[in-house]
Amino acid sequence: MPTIITVSGEAELKHSPERATAQLSVGFEGPVRERVLASSTELHGAVSEELAALLADGGPVTAWSTEQLRVWGQRPWSQNGEQLPVVYHSAASVTATFADFAALSEWLGAASLREGVTVHGIDWALHEETTRELTHEAQQLAVGAALVKAENFAQSLGLGSLTPLALSDPGLLGDENSPMPMMAMADSVSLRSRGAAGGAQFSPEEIVVSAAVHARFSAS
Repeated sequence: MPTIITVSGEAELKHSPERATAQLSVGFEGPVRERVLASSTELHGAVSEELAALLADGGPVTAWSTEQLRVWGQRPWSQNGEQLPVVYHSAASVTATFADFAALSEWLGAASLREGVTVHGIDWALHEETTRELTHEAQQLAVGAALVKAENFAQSLGLGSLTPLALSDPGLLGDENSPMPMMAMADSVSLRSRGAAGGAQFSPEEIVVSAAVHARFSAS
């Protein structure tokens, strides 16, 4: 009677980021609504013009967007529990995707020094084609890892011939009696960036593309 062997296989590939999306916001606050709105509108327009120029004629920016300015007021409370006069706030988010990291460093370094600009972070990513290629390769490697593991199990039992019965993403084989590895709780293919930017000098870590599979074999 054949022996059933169920295994998991994982693989991980790394690649340097190919694009970076800066996330920032522009806005002011103050006691006079008109002044807050005027200052914010001027800054919002200046940032938009800069990004439009960087996008034109094959520039370092590949895409950018900004939302409409929002202005609102609120009355803060003092430490003595007294309600203070109205303070007006304005804000608009801005995102810009750069293919040239040196240009991003220069632009973001200058933008962050402007009054009214807040830099929230940078998302590092790969091009879609690169992601597809690495995902395909990682999936093949994960299947290979599962096969090697099954062969090792079979050899440990004195068995030699393996016949594949099933191959799936983690958690889809329906074997509730088998302990599920923690990786099975995540997507079978994941993409994440393990890097960060410090100031205007960027040294992002590599993007990690991973894949995981579950496989079932008959061994005799």
